[in-house]
Amino acid sequence: MPSYIHSKAMHLLQAGVNLIYIRDFLGHGDIRTTEVYARADTETKCKSIENACRDIISEMPDWNKDKALLSWLSALK
Repeated sequence: MPSYIHSKAMHLLQAGVNLIYIRDFLGHGDIRTTEVYARADTETKCKSIENACRDIISEMPDWNKDKALLSWLSALK
C-alpha cells in the first residue's frame, strides 16, 4: 500500500473517524486488516488514556520533586 494512503488512514483515525469508515475507504474486506492502524497509533492511545484519567485523577503529582524516582529513571538509559 502506498505511504500516502497509510498516512491518510492514520490522519482519519487521529481525527476520530470510526474504524469501519476507514476500512471502507481503504477497501479492506475485513476490519482486522484495518485494526493495524489502530494498534500503530500511539499518540491517539495516549490521548485516550489522558482523557479517561481526567475523571479519575484531578491533579497529577509533580514527579520532578521525587529525586529517588528521577535517579532511578536516569539509570534506565
